[in-house]
Amino acid sequence: MTNLFSKTTTGILLVLLCSCGTEPIKDPLSLYNEIDKEAAPNTLTKKEKKTGWQLLFDGSTTNGWHGYNMTGIPDCWTIEDGAFTMNTVGGAESQDIITDKVYRSFAFYAEFKLTKGANSGLIFQVAEDTLYHYPYETGPEFQVIDMEGWPGQLEDWQICGANYAMHPPMVRPYRPVGEWNQALIVVDGNDVTFILNDQVTVRYTKNSEEWINLRNSGKWADYPDYGKYDEGHISLQNHGTKVWYRNIKLKELQ
Repeated sequence: MTNLFSKTTTGILLVLLCSCGTEPIKDPLSLYNEIDKEAAPNTLTKKEKKTGWQLLFDGSTTNGWHGYNMTGIPDCWTIEDGAFTMNTVGGAESQDIITDKVYRSFAFYAEFKLTKGANSGLIFQVAEDTLYHYPYETGPEFQVIDMEGWPGQLEDWQICGANYAMHPPMVRPYRPVGEWNQALIVVDGNDVTFILNDQVTVRYTKNSEEWINLRNSGKWADYPDYGKYDEGHISLQNHGTKVWYRNIKLKELQ
């Protein structure tokens, strides 16, 4: 009996040890709530540091960012009142910036503010290669747009908080021009969640039957490498209209 008990106990301990090797991914809303929305922008609180958040923008320099397929930052991008923004004069459209580093599984947080009729996006899993002209050719996009001031009729997959040209937002918690919106993108393997202002707008599973059908039947049918990469840069899109981004943070997930 002693030997049997010893072997059984050892087996249980081994199972427990193996199962504790990696901390499970938290619910996306729990990750959103780890961010202190009342803290000064472009800073990390002690709690955020303790839970693994990194600051990707310090509010005063462009460290950690560069222009897509270029060295340095495009002239159209600047820092204004502690926020990344763009000068839309002189052919600035589509000169996007991306993170220096690439990421696989992560939670990415940013705050954005729009001008009337502005259009932009947060693009991730971006491949930087001269094969491509723009980040959106490879990366999914959290749609950032003034849907109230946009001059034309928008498709449901163009609404703020959508997975652009793929998944319409389930809810529309958009804050209007002049107010700061809070966005979170969570990539947990193939499972992706978008959160806008404390509400989940999109959930999808990359490479699922639904995802493949949407990818092959719409806008991305003409972009063979859209969604191809599981690891990539994160991009702030310049679509030729003025948008501000601040408080940009990231937490890598196991």
